[in-house]
Amino acid sequence: MKNNNKRAFHLEKRSRTFHKWCMLFLSVQFMIWSVTGVYMVFFDIDYIHGDSLVKNQQNTIPLQQVQVSVKDLHQQYGEIESLSLGVFIDKAVYRFQSGERFYLVDARTGKLLSPLDEHAAIYRAKHEYTGTGNVVSAQLIEQNPPFELSPKRLPAWRVDFDDFGAPALYVSALSGEVVTKRHEWWRLFDWVFRFHVMDYQDSDVGNKLLFWVALFAITGGVSGLILTYFRVLKPQGVHK
Repeated sequence: MKNNNKRAFHLEKRSRTFHKWCMLFLSVQFMIWSVTGVYMVFFDIDYIHGDSLVKNQQNTIPLQQVQVSVKDLHQQYGEIESLSLGVFIDKAVYRFQSGERFYLVDARTGKLLSPLDEHAAIYRAKHEYTGTGNVVSAQLIEQNPPFELSPKRLPAWRVDFDDFGAPALYVSALSGEVVTKRHEWWRLFDWVFRFHVMDYQDSDVGNKLLFWVALFAITGGVSGLILTYFRVLKPQGVHK
């Protein structure tokens, strides 16, 4: 019995020491997890994604505007890939690729609309934007895009509005489509998410740091259960 009590005492002592230092080490990250978690659940995810910034338009293609045939396109641009008929604001347009280049062509006149100039990009952004703010700037991005814009979407126009949260719409200079939309709350959400998953270096969610901290957290929880057993469930079993 005496040896059992001695072993139990050592187990409790080691568990208490490990639990104290382990939780001291983890407390900062636990606080980060708590604060970032509150931020992520406080905001509606659809708002964070910027869905409310653009209109959910169900455009009908004005077929009476389709005066240029696919044969005409072949004659002018040669071999065509990924051909689609759509709408650009109020015009029927063809979107297609020929070789390594992407084209946006007016389906009524055959006029080449791409790449969009600043005026056309702003016109498109204002047509899609749901807010009441004014355009404060428009910038053509051809290389080194910000982290919120995929390089695959280049070249693209960034059109900024002066509404709450500094919203911005990104309009493809080739297709004329809004490829993404962002505001300051989304940008903060992105940083918050990175802190929440402990992505402190290279945007790799499956990083080793997260694994080891999670492992320490589990071990700290187990040591806490051991202390609960000795302190609550079996207080008379250990002599100090």
